[in-house]
Amino acid sequence: MITGTPTLTFAPASVWRKSSYSGAEGTACVETAVLTSQVGVRDSKDRQGPALVFLRGSWSTFVAGLCDDEIQAAARA
Repeated sequence: MITGTPTLTFAPASVWRKSSYSGAEGTACVETAVLTSQVGVRDSKDRQGPALVFLRGSWSTFVAGLCDDEIQAAARA
């Protein structure tokens, strides 16, 4: 994981995308920004706050694990 990347600081607002699974009440939402070789993740309620930055391959592996229920099964164990 890479944090504090200047590229993310300058990502335009239009690059950030909120999950379609986020509820209308907006209490548990994240936004992602796909950059050239990285993906930024931030709290949608704190857009000026900190963000995590992942390499695209690492983010893809994480999302694939969610889709395969791999991560959720590990959390239940």
